[in-house]
Amino acid sequence: MTDQIPPTAAPAYTGPRRILSGIQASGALHLGNYLGALKRFVELQDQGAPVFVFVADMHAITVWQEPEKLAAQTREIAAAYLASGLDPAKSIIFPQSAVRAHADLAWIFNCVARLGWLDRMTQFKEKSGKHKERASVGLYTYPVLQAADILLYKATEVPVGEDQKQHLELTRDIAAKFNNDFGVPGFFPVPEPIIQGPATRVMSLRDGAAKMSKSDPSDNSRINLTDDADTIASKIRKAKTDPAPLPETLDELNERPEARNLVAIYAALAGTTREQVIADFGGQGFGAFKPALADLAVSALAPVTAEMRRLMDDPAEIDRVLKDGAERAAAVADPVVDEVKKIVGFWRA
Repeated sequence: MTDQIPPTAAPAYTGPRRILSGIQASGALHLGNYLGALKRFVELQDQGAPVFVFVADMHAITVWQEPEKLAAQTREIAAAYLASGLDPAKSIIFPQSAVRAHADLAWIFNCVARLGWLDRMTQFKEKSGKHKERASVGLYTYPVLQAADILLYKATEVPVGEDQKQHLELTRDIAAKFNNDFGVPGFFPVPEPIIQGPATRVMSLRDGAAKMSKSDPSDNSRINLTDDADTIASKIRKAKTDPAPLPETLDELNERPEARNLVAIYAALAGTTREQVIADFGGQGFGAFKPALADLAVSALAPVTAEMRRLMDDPAEIDRVLKDGAERAAAVADPVVDEVKKIVGFWRA
């Protein structure tokens, strides 16, 4: 056993391809979640990739959650998965806490990871603020649980945004160290990132320098996944812009945060590039561009938001999907954690 990260030239993992990701059960999903995660999950599923998608309710409680609301928030995330096009017959959709092996493997990984590795995690510093001594231990060790989430299913690829790249690096380090320390080369894969596309980071409709967020006091700053078609169009029309026409080059666009944000949203919804959007609309005023964006947003999102509202009115349907998904996830996870316990040397009857 060594405290150092082992060299990566160990034998490669030879198991099947698997993709895993999840969203915290904190409710109030918006356009940023759809473009940055949900739409991507569906694209991967439709390419035939085996996708495990969970609701991260264990991660959610690293900060205080109202117990009476947490189950409803879990259902809301699951409803968003389904409304966005994830098919429970093709993808495994489940609540994290319903598969006990997540907690089992996280504890073992707490004993593999090193404090120095966690000390480098910038998200804890951002989320804990000036009073880190008041933060939960769970918030500090959050990236270790995230590593367990991924490696429990021996996921080979993980869709990541900019704020999660560091955590995936930690997962890779833990996998390599476990394989090395316990003499089981190739037992865990060293997962690769799936880098997101042009609208990974969707900004506020009221401030192009701030990330779109459910915590913004202005509801007009975001498009919620429960908004109807009229509300979506209205929010696009009211989005903050500057008086100049749309620029004709990306260099000019990058100097104008609100314009850059709306162009990125259009590109992501249309499945095209910012360059193509500029080619189509450069030099035109927002009086022409905003209606086009509003029509596109309504066309792309209204069916999703309508299905989301329908599902939220039928929690029993959501619960059936989550129960079935949890059973299928456990069928994959339990043998993995049993093997890990054997490798570590835990007593077995």
